[in-house]
Amino acid sequence: MPTGACGIDCDVCRLNLLGVCSTCGSGKSQEGLKKLAAQHRILGAPCPILECAVDRRVEYCPKDCDQFPCDVFKAGPYPFSHGFITMQERRRREGPAARMPSGEFVKVPMEYWEALRQRDLATLCENTLARPYPPDGLLLRFLGDDLLLDTEQCFLFRHQGEGWERFHKPVVELVCLVYLLSAGPEPLSQEMVGIEGLKDAQFFHGPHELRVQPLLERYANDLDGFKRAARGLGGESLTLADAAYRLWAFPKIPIYYLLWEGDEEFEPRLSILFDRSIEYHLSADAIWGLVNIVSHILVAGSENDK
Repeated sequence: MPTGACGIDCDVCRLNLLGVCSTCGSGKSQEGLKKLAAQHRILGAPCPILECAVDRRVEYCPKDCDQFPCDVFKAGPYPFSHGFITMQERRRREGPAARMPSGEFVKVPMEYWEALRQRDLATLCENTLARPYPPDGLLLRFLGDDLLLDTEQCFLFRHQGEGWERFHKPVVELVCLVYLLSAGPEPLSQEMVGIEGLKDAQFFHGPHELRVQPLLERYANDLDGFKRAARGLGGESLTLADAAYRLWAFPKIPIYYLLWEGDEEFEPRLSILFDRSIEYHLSADAIWGLVNIVSHILVAGSENDK
């Protein structure tokens, strides 16, 4: 492939077309090794980006390295500008896009907070496995971390250092409220099912198909990266595939991610499974939204900002 480890696509460069310059290739390619040898021979020193990618067995830095953009890129003067690097850092910190499938920005209905305040606290905590946080809060476990929902201020907080900081993630706020308001008393069934095993399976077709392609593009050739990302979210390793993890989106909502590497006979594939009890706690559209959020965070990797 004519794309270099740094992310530059040599296929659209006239220098490559004219044969003046060849592609560096990925950090896992023979082209990369040949390019390093040529740089040592001709220039006396290699490109530090390509050298790092080859040493760390990183295919493409912008896609596969959790430390991108690192100091090697920032040192410049190329391949990317300071503005591009800054944009990458900012947008990687933003987390799940706060937009609906229609493109509209997510708005958290205030009536959801009002409905939460009116619920019987003991029953709500029993159903959702949330915990009271006096005087006006609820602690809810989300992907291995505690989030604080302040029902008086109608704000979402997360633990930071010795205290709590405002957590400006409307998508996460919305799905937390939906779970708290809809989860019922049913326990885990201990039966794993895929989308087709759910009673509302027809919902998950067309525009509501689960988005697994970004996960495959990121991790099909990087099982170690997938494992790091899953463990970073409190994932529990399972022996169900080449790499498989149970992620606790909420206390009653485990989501199972199963990844198989490809070979000469089969393409890489990824399956997402659920405990059958999820149907008692979330509607089909809420399941779809939650899975998209968790998958987005997984793609962001071990340096993600939940």
